[in-house]
Amino acid sequence: MRARNVTGPIAHHAEGPVWADAWGGLRWVDGDAGDMLTLRDGEVLRTHVDDEYLAFVRPRQNGGFVAVGARTLYLADSPDADAIPVKPLLDDPAIRMNDGCADPQGRLLTGSMAYASTPGAADLRRVDADLSVHPVRSGLTVSNGIDFSPAGDLMFHVDTMTRRIDVYDVVDGEIVDPRPFAAFSEDQGLPDGLCVAADGSVWVALWGGGAVHGYAPDGRMIARIELPVPQVSACTFGGEELDVLYITTSAQGLAPDHGTAAGSLFAASPGVKGMPARAFAG
Repeated sequence: MRARNVTGPIAHHAEGPVWADAWGGLRWVDGDAGDMLTLRDGEVLRTHVDDEYLAFVRPRQNGGFVAVGARTLYLADSPDADAIPVKPLLDDPAIRMNDGCADPQGRLLTGSMAYASTPGAADLRRVDADLSVHPVRSGLTVSNGIDFSPAGDLMFHVDTMTRRIDVYDVVDGEIVDPRPFAAFSEDQGLPDGLCVAADGSVWVALWGGGAVHGYAPDGRMIARIELPVPQVSACTFGGEELDVLYITTSAQGLAPDHGTAAGSLFAASPGVKGMPARAFAG
């Protein structure tokens, strides 16, 4: 299966796609530019957040959105309002926030990474509705894709440099019993952003692998979506029926004359549907 190009190369480092009816379609980030991109009625709208990096955005339960910058949490009260800084998340300039999502309880999970990808320097933390911050897992290197099963009883998480997806049980809102779910060889690329479909299948972008892989709930590989660019960063389901897999790509680190469509938004129809994006309760 091959993905189709939706936008052309409009971003340098596209990441973190999410579909929400509240803002009228798909939203993702151009991380290094600190920009939020929205695909609405066939047009891409670009909104700047005044930060050195923009990691991801997610809907809020009140109809606004939450944005996570390099080391700061931002809130907006409506889909197109300004994002206002409300909470510091980190204080070490060598480390920035990375991928994240809202969990079934409406709490925000956000991971980090060192700019130098220093082993063990990253972590995964949880931001509750009252904006209190709680550690979830330490000793990570590049905390990346994270999502939950349809029933909310499993959490899937990527620490990219381990070359695998791990799965956890979720018990009384806490994640426990981590174990490998899917592993990747060097020639397959590094696992990056991921999402979970309504049937429990897991879809992961492969940085350096030029593809998205789909896995059944038991860990069997069931699909490969090929892209004409090497650095595939993240994916999410969207569209009116949530049956389109939108895929972000990146030109980060590529030579100026790379001659590819890196930075484009792509789409594919893998034959399964996604779930509505979980929203942050804060």
